[in-house]
Amino acid sequence: MRVDTPAAKIIRVAADKLGLRSDQPDDLKLCEVKSTGERILYKETDLSISYGLSLNGRLFLAPSDHLDALVPLPEQSSFSRGTWQKLEMFGSKELAYAITMHDYQLFMAINQYELLYQVFGRYKFGKITANLDRFMRRFNEIQYWVVTEICLTPTSGKRVQLLRKFIKIASYCKEFRNLNAFFAIMMGLSNIAVSRLSLTWERLPNKIKRMFSEFETLMDPSRNHRIYRSTLTKLTPPIILFMPLLIKDLTFIHEGSKTYLNEGLVNFEKMSNNQKSQGDISGELDGCGTMATPSDRT
Repeated sequence: MRVDTPAAKIIRVAADKLGLRSDQPDDLKLCEVKSTGERILYKETDLSISYGLSLNGRLFLAPSDHLDALVPLPEQSSFSRGTWQKLEMFGSKELAYAITMHDYQLFMAINQYELLYQVFGRYKFGKITANLDRFMRRFNEIQYWVVTEICLTPTSGKRVQLLRKFIKIASYCKEFRNLNAFFAIMMGLSNIAVSRLSLTWERLPNKIKRMFSEFETLMDPSRNHRIYRSTLTKLTPPIILFMPLLIKDLTFIHEGSKTYLNEGLVNFEKMSNNQKSQGDISGELDGCGTMATPSDRT
């Protein structure tokens, strides 16, 4: 089924395959149920359903009068154990490189028009932003992966090792100019569930603590993320941008100024600023085919 298939067609196909019959054609509804129990009901005209799902959400098809009975599946419950033992098998640089190469594939697939659709409203264009949705979802996946793995590590000693490893992975992501993954990992490490593990943080080597403090400085949002923007100008492409900030910039440009001036004249300054921000994507991807391998970056 195509990504741009509307919810109405998904309902019809699913109902036919599941053998569901209803006296009223519009009685069946497509609903996402999150692990928290929250329900999101889709309109029949909604597109790109699969890419819009939350990280641990599941799709349900049910009659409208049974929606209140929908509950999370057992597989959506909290994980019982992490994968820290498997993570020990790989080096920090190797993991960072694998993350970066996957992120590049997702980043390069984004069309600049998707940014406009996202900011101006997809419903106005009748278009989807599947590639952008996948990339934004990737940010959340990495962020909560970090939180989950650290919190599920059973012993204090192993937690210290894993915490140190994630900080080093963030360091290599920054070295590989994967700023989106770098911010995702750092936000995961700054999550209250991780930051409150004071005994674990205290046992980190001083060198790693200093490294983390430097990274926190890069995340400083003051003066419109001045430190991040200054760092960005010093990097050479290819670069994977911190996408949430780019979306924020475009939204500010769109909502902060009118598209049309007096007498119906087009606000070319707004259009120019939009183009400049969108140009960051194509500009930062120049040379992406010449990415070095981890061994080349020693």
